[in-house]
Amino acid sequence: MSVIVIQFITLDGIVTDPDGSAGTPGGGWAFRHGPETVAGDKFRLGRMMDEGVMLLGRTTWELFSRLWPGRDDPFSARMNALSKLVATRTLTDTSAWANSQVIDGDLVEAVKREERDVITTGSVSVVRALMAADLVDEYRLLTFPTVLGTGERLFPAADTPAHLRCLSAEQSGAAVYTRYGRPTR
Repeated sequence: MSVIVIQFITLDGIVTDPDGSAGTPGGGWAFRHGPETVAGDKFRLGRMMDEGVMLLGRTTWELFSRLWPGRDDPFSARMNALSKLVATRTLTDTSAWANSQVIDGDLVEAVKREERDVITTGSVSVVRALMAADLVDEYRLLTFPTVLGTGERLFPAADTPAHLRCLSAEQSGAAVYTRYGRPTR
């Protein structure tokens, strides 16, 4: 089992409102570069979409549950069929998006018990909880040539630096797709 974080991110590390749905002043930055940059399996999830589980926080799940179920292209069909876990203290009904269920109990313990690969996107509070528990095995980032200067960063200020290794990097439309993993031990 691996824990993989996938994110749209700006050059200055901001992950806030890439699609503009939150109405932030700089929102929509990822979609300004055209649909080819964000469409399809840009994060190379492949078989993980068939065999893994997506982990989302409530806010991201609510946004995705309004967007994905109405789409019928091949990638959307895979997203809709994917098993989904929702980290929430308030949401109880996940019937709006097929194959979704609320995590029963502690987020970190649920991830530790999971036997499938875990993919998490958006959901910064979930990602940070996984970072704090040292559970993230890989970051797959689609970095856009945008500098916002303000917003929520993927990597918070920390007392201890993190040293990752670059697994790959390639241009993807206007963005750069990179994969970073744990250092070799």
